[in-house]
Amino acid sequence: MKEIKLKRAYEPAEASDGFRVYVDRLWPRGLSHETFKYDLWDKAIAPSTELREWYHANPEKLWSEFEERYTVELLANPALDELTEAVKGHDTVTLLFSSHDTEHNNAVVLRNVLLAKEK
Repeated sequence: MKEIKLKRAYEPAEASDGFRVYVDRLWPRGLSHETFKYDLWDKAIAPSTELREWYHANPEKLWSEFEERYTVELLANPALDELTEAVKGHDTVTLLFSSHDTEHNNAVVLRNVLLAKEK
């Protein structure tokens, strides 16, 4: 894998997205199964329900702690190795997420962890 992109699930699919992985536990509100294009929906890689609910209570003040907690969850999650295996051989991988906040979401943390694993 040479490049990991991030993209909201609501943005149209493009050929340059490469292998598209939806990384949220919940289906994106308002999108139909016919129109949302993805290659893999990896619910198991998403933050735990407890962590997601904790973070959504006050995201502005808790981002750094969310990053830390989610990274710990990811490193202990067998789904991380499964995802790493699933994206092998793809030059470009796009992690799709539903959040309105493009800078503070689980896909950002996941990308950082995946990039660190490649080093």
